[in-house]
Amino acid sequence: MKIALIGYGKMGRMIEQIVIARGHEIVCRIDVDNQECFESSEFSSADVAIEFTNPASAYDNYLKAFKHNVKVVSGSTGWMHEHKADVEKLCNEGGQTLFWASNFSIGMAIFSSINKRLAEIMNRFPQYAVELEETHHIHKLDAPSGTAITLAEDIIAHLDRKDKWIKSQDKATENELPISSIRQGEVPGTHTISYNSEADKITITHEAFNREGFALGAVLAAEYTQTHKGLLTINDMFDFSKEQ
Repeated sequence: MKIALIGYGKMGRMIEQIVIARGHEIVCRIDVDNQECFESSEFSSADVAIEFTNPASAYDNYLKAFKHNVKVVSGSTGWMHEHKADVEKLCNEGGQTLFWASNFSIGMAIFSSINKRLAEIMNRFPQYAVELEETHHIHKLDAPSGTAITLAEDIIAHLDRKDKWIKSQDKATENELPISSIRQGEVPGTHTISYNSEADKITITHEAFNREGFALGAVLAAEYTQTHKGLLTINDMFDFSKEQ
């Protein structure tokens, strides 16, 4: 498989190592200093482009890839509020393909499935108040993290007493799910969901030790995307609703 990299920082370099180890070819590396490579024959030849940049660049990168009908796998967050509807239309009606995930870690995919099931159970126990905390490295620009927002939205979908999330510095009402965001050191990413009652506390946590799990998941997503089309998610690649 021919892969283009959009974003050649720490994640891009780690993805590159895994791409090569799995027998694929890197045909193009695009970063802030060589944007003209989007118009190159090398980029157009890619089966899939893997994009890890930032909230300000992600949507434009998708459009540049779609211009050449190159499928995209992206882990960039912070763009959906403004551009989600446009991207959905491009994929559902315009024939383009985007595999987007706020977190490509296999462990997080499992954690997300557990989160949904736990919320379903806790819907029967209104005495438990739920809260979410995420911790990332100091270079992360968006807060809450895209992963935290995804987890919160999954809780809200299964917990009748919550209908929106808010940042924890704001005073939460009974229908709001507070998300605390911490930025410290070089923490790859930790997400903790807690259900608190006067009697006890239930907590689940996913802690990433490094970026390798995210990079491997992105390459697995690219392999999946090569033979699929449309708007794709982790739930398409890992369907935990079925027994294997």
